[in-house]
Amino acid sequence: MNSPAQGFATPQFAPVRELFNTMLDADPRYSAQLAVYVGGERVLNLSGGPDSAPDSLTGVFSCSKGVAALAFSLLVQDGLVDLDATVASYWPEFAQRGKEAVSVRQLLSHQAGLVGVPAGFAMEEYNDLPTVADRLAAMAPMWRPGSGVFGYHALTMGVFLEELCRRITGERLQDVYNRRIREPFAADMYLGLPESEESRFRPVLFDEQPAPAFFDPFSIAGISGNVQAGNLLSMPNLRSVRAGGSTSGAGVGSADGLARVYAGAITGIGEMPAYLTPETIALMSEEQVWGLDRVFCNTSAFAVTFMKSHPRMDFGSAAAFGHEGANASLGYADPLYGIGFGYVPARQEEGTTTGRAMALSAAVRNVILAGG
Repeated sequence: MNSPAQGFATPQFAPVRELFNTMLDADPRYSAQLAVYVGGERVLNLSGGPDSAPDSLTGVFSCSKGVAALAFSLLVQDGLVDLDATVASYWPEFAQRGKEAVSVRQLLSHQAGLVGVPAGFAMEEYNDLPTVADRLAAMAPMWRPGSGVFGYHALTMGVFLEELCRRITGERLQDVYNRRIREPFAADMYLGLPESEESRFRPVLFDEQPAPAFFDPFSIAGISGNVQAGNLLSMPNLRSVRAGGSTSGAGVGSADGLARVYAGAITGIGEMPAYLTPETIALMSEEQVWGLDRVFCNTSAFAVTFMKSHPRMDFGSAAAFGHEGANASLGYADPLYGIGFGYVPARQEEGTTTGRAMALSAAVRNVILAGG
């Protein structure tokens, strides 16, 4: 049996704390952090279990993409990026093998058919952005862009965000994020964990899973998962990779860090105003694709990089946008509720579709609705 959660909850959100405590009580191995901001004010900041502490940081996997998309949104807001321009207008080498007309909007909503390279990338290669980007630019798409097909680009989406930023600004997207979001909002969410924070890092824990009878590494799912060259689940647990901060999946943070960056985007926090305008939020969070994902053969919905809430992953309202991670971490903003939400487990869980993150998110919204 776990002890009750440490941390802070306003009286209004006591039912959410009670639910979190129920989860802790039910599983002695369960450890996680939960943080929520509503209207720019922190209403929950909880941690519990043997492997999470109030100040611990751990890997958030593809939640990194959502955080990177927040930073990329600033480039759109500044007028530096036109989502309907061709990728090649910013990245000329991309115009190879049938990709000349691919737009930034298509590329960043999982429609380009560039989920990976058959030989895969070593995890450390994600620190060598120009080389990885060049290999992807030279590829032929795995389906015809613009045909309405989309599929999750698990380890290449961050490459696209980073390379476009590099081409357009001459700056790393991680540095844009640090200067304009993380530092002003004092967010414990890192795209590149500095050595000074290493003592707070706790590796993501995994339970051993039985191997499938056969999983073809050269299938679209196998290429997207980088099966030939490296285990994507190792990304944040490798010091060299988490230090480099690949925005595809090497981000490291806390639940409060995730919640702060999303709250800062839509409502601001305290006296700090929101860093994105309503117009930018509407543009970046507009749903681009919905239906059967070509890679994983399940239903998905994407805006510009951000995941959208839908029946299989009902994390928020129709206006909500965010991203889950492979360990079932979740960060999102919901403009209709004014929510910035962060959930980070210490041990890999089943996906957010039916897991604890969904139940906690629903409980937060129930409290808000009950309060009128």
